[in-house]
Amino acid sequence: MKSRPSPAAATGQVRIIGGKWRNTKLPVPLAPGLRPSSDRVRETLFNWLMPRLGGARVLDLFAGSGALGLEAVSRGAAHATLVEKDAALARQLRDSVGRLGAQAQVEVVQADALQWLGQRAAGQADLVFIDPPFADGLWEAVLAGLGPHLAADAWLYLESPAGQTLRVPAGWLLHREGATREVRFALYRRAAATLSPDQNA
Repeated sequence: MKSRPSPAAATGQVRIIGGKWRNTKLPVPLAPGLRPSSDRVRETLFNWLMPRLGGARVLDLFAGSGALGLEAVSRGAAHATLVEKDAALARQLRDSVGRLGAQAQVEVVQADALQWLGQRAAGQADLVFIDPPFADGLWEAVLAGLGPHLAADAWLYLESPAGQTLRVPAGWLLHREGATREVRFALYRRAAATLSPDQNA
């Protein structure tokens, strides 16, 4: 049996695309299931999100390199909670947060996302990123446990394999979606949310 590669050994980098930390590079370690969202996907996503990021409370449940959660804070989100199961990846996330001087804005939690959702006191996240290791098939279980942790007008981002249709719980409306050869990415809003006209665009 092969030993698991150490996440301490970075095999690449991703960069924060916009905001106060623009062009900051984040290490991408060699770790099973770690597949950071591409620059193209993130740039499209954050163009969609720009009107909603100011002051937002963000929850990134499979943080990995931190590219999604840290990009959100870079572009104006008030706070991000980065949940990562792998201990070495969580340590690396804390190192990245320290380098950015973002300890007051970013909390790194080493925990299994499903267990954390079940044990954590109810929160009020305005925006949730769900981009789990594809092979684990965790979307449905995570979506089922999100309810108590969401603001009434929350937004939800899902990334999944290209061609795979995810079952989203009742109460969510598709806002925008896109695809590459490898992934489908989609942004949803709560159906009950009261939105200004520009948010319906």
